[in-house]
Amino acid sequence: MSDTLDILLNHRTYRDFDADYQLPQEDLQTILTAARQSANWMNGQAYSILVIQDKKIREQLVEWNPGNPHMLNSSVFLLFVGDLHRAKMISEHYHTASTVGESLDHVLVATTDAAMALQSAIVATEALGLGCVPVGSVRKNIEELAELLHLPEQMFPLCGLSIGKPSVAMKVKPRLPEEAVVFYDSFKDYDYPVLAEYDQTMEKFAEARETKLWTVKFRDYYEARANQKVDEYFKKHHLLND
Repeated sequence: MSDTLDILLNHRTYRDFDADYQLPQEDLQTILTAARQSANWMNGQAYSILVIQDKKIREQLVEWNPGNPHMLNSSVFLLFVGDLHRAKMISEHYHTASTVGESLDHVLVATTDAAMALQSAIVATEALGLGCVPVGSVRKNIEELAELLHLPEQMFPLCGLSIGKPSVAMKVKPRLPEEAVVFYDSFKDYDYPVLAEYDQTMEKFAEARETKLWTVKFRDYYEARANQKVDEYFKKHHLLND
């Protein structure tokens, strides 16, 4: 098995880092270069990466997200941003109209590009013997975060990534059964017991931070009102017209 496959098949998330560990600049550059080399739509590269090193900014991130202290304690925090501002610059340069905001498709392209760059950064991090954790909760304060980081119109924060030297060992987390995720040629429905079986698998895995059954956690999540701040942000910054 190749080293890359070994890394992918043994991925695990780390949330506890050695606060004294300094990530070498060379390693950071390797992670950033790997992220930038990721696959993307039409080579449009509709994303940007912000390297957050300023301690005050990272303290503010934790103040907004107290459940994620690793954003301060990790060696570095990266923010992956959907970037349609670059497309706006190109349209303005050529004095042509832009259809950004008229369809969700542009947002999906930028989101996908950023997600693939994020995944490449994760693989590169783990190849260097380090650990990381993606942070989607940055979107809870999407407007405030954009203002703090001076993001121009048509850029939108998507996900953070805390990177550092793990201080607590973690196990490889079981995933959903293949029959609930992988389909050949067309979707084939499956019975609910497949999900109930995964509840049992995760109960046996017994991760300390999980206090609910997997299905109950997501029942509650999708029952609650979705984060309206993202919708408001997209409309305000002309990423999605009313």
